[in-house]
Amino acid sequence: MNPLLRQTFFSFRLITILTLVSPIALADIAIIVHPNNHSELDKISIARIFLGQSSMFSNGQQALPLNQNSTLAAATEFNQKVLNKSAARLKAYWSQLIFTGQGTPPVSVDSNAEVLALVEKNPNLIGYIDQTLVSDKVRVVATF
Repeated sequence: MNPLLRQTFFSFRLITILTLVSPIALADIAIIVHPNNHSELDKISIARIFLGQSSMFSNGQQALPLNQNSTLAAATEFNQKVLNKSAARLKAYWSQLIFTGQGTPPVSVDSNAEVLALVEKNPNLIGYIDQTLVSDKVRVVATF
């Protein structure tokens, strides 16, 4: 095969592969709570709640994190932007805590709509959804 043709073919394959495996960016992720929850939350306090390192909001109310299924795009975005962990690292993190009896991972649901519906009904829940899906039935405490 002609070296120039081989180089062109290789470049085309490389671009195709990189396009297929590169993450597709979503809209920002909105961290949501019940509208009656007036806690102030920053990235560190949100991460601590979702990593099982804190179980309280800043107002002293119990905080129950609500995750999305790890195969969903919103979960991938949240894990990267807020927890700074890949799905594999997060799984290893929780496996170690479960094995040593030091923690239980957050409950996971299968959609943004499910997170929205549950958070709007329970003042103790904190969850995340695609920012474009936020309604006036929840309060956004942060976006990433």
